[in-house]
Amino acid sequence: MFTHVLRQIVWMIIGTLSCAYSLTQPFNFYGGNTEEEYDLTAGPVPSVPPKTGDEKSTAKNIYTIPAGTILPVRLNSTFSSTKSKPGQVITGRIMQDVPLSPGIRIKEGSKVVSHIVEVTRASTKKTARISLQFDRLICWHRTISIVTNLRAIAGFMRINEAQTPPIGPGESDVYRWLTTVQVGGDIVYGDGGPVTTANDPNDVVGKAVNGGVLSELRANEAGKCRGATDGNEAPQALWVFSSDACGTYGLEHISIISAGRSGIAGVIVFSSEMQNLKIPGGAGMLLRINKNRD
Repeated sequence: MFTHVLRQIVWMIIGTLSCAYSLTQPFNFYGGNTEEEYDLTAGPVPSVPPKTGDEKSTAKNIYTIPAGTILPVRLNSTFSSTKSKPGQVITGRIMQDVPLSPGIRIKEGSKVVSHIVEVTRASTKKTARISLQFDRLICWHRTISIVTNLRAIAGFMRINEAQTPPIGPGESDVYRWLTTVQVGGDIVYGDGGPVTTANDPNDVVGKAVNGGVLSELRANEAGKCRGATDGNEAPQALWVFSSDACGTYGLEHISIISAGRSGIAGVIVFSSEMQNLKIPGGAGMLLRINKNRD
């Protein structure tokens, strides 16, 4: 009798402990008992696609800059024919987000890198010349090889003028809504407003956006600048420049001998009749992508 009662007590204790243990485990309709397998608060587990040979080419396309894309750049440092030497590195800052395709853009603040190719000092027989080549873009935590040509360049003062409304604000005016004039003449009607040509307020060529403008490129026959190239007719990030901006602005006695489209691809050549050819930091440039090297 005593043995029977003792056996019942033991089984009751075991049953109680088993019940308590089961209550501490996550309940699972599917027969498992681990949170890692069936976390009902986490939503469906995403499927992992099999690796294919296309992954490498897909990644390459993501980091490819389409030919014809404009890069609005501000130079970070000065270079001159009296102080610069071949091999010297010159960097620039991307001044406006550059849209490439839906969801992909070169962010404002990215960097372009160039180097001085050749320097010719002024003499009785030679004019001052500097050749340089922008060949790297640093963005998305990557360094991308590029080939570029120069569409327009403007001195610091012209850049500053394009960002300053010609007419000061009145008492009720909001500064960012005031009209400004781009380098080259296009009119910007305030933040978020339309961009029109200088001669026709009804000829809308773009729109003001955060950090600059998005405009269609127009050809400039006098300056021998093309409109859209390589089938890239998307609106381009032009920062403070007009849709037909071409050549030099506010840089006295400086000429563009080669924009990087002819001769050695990507090599831009400046010349000056002055004793010293000097392009100061803060100057702005519109570079156009020719094609990627790889």
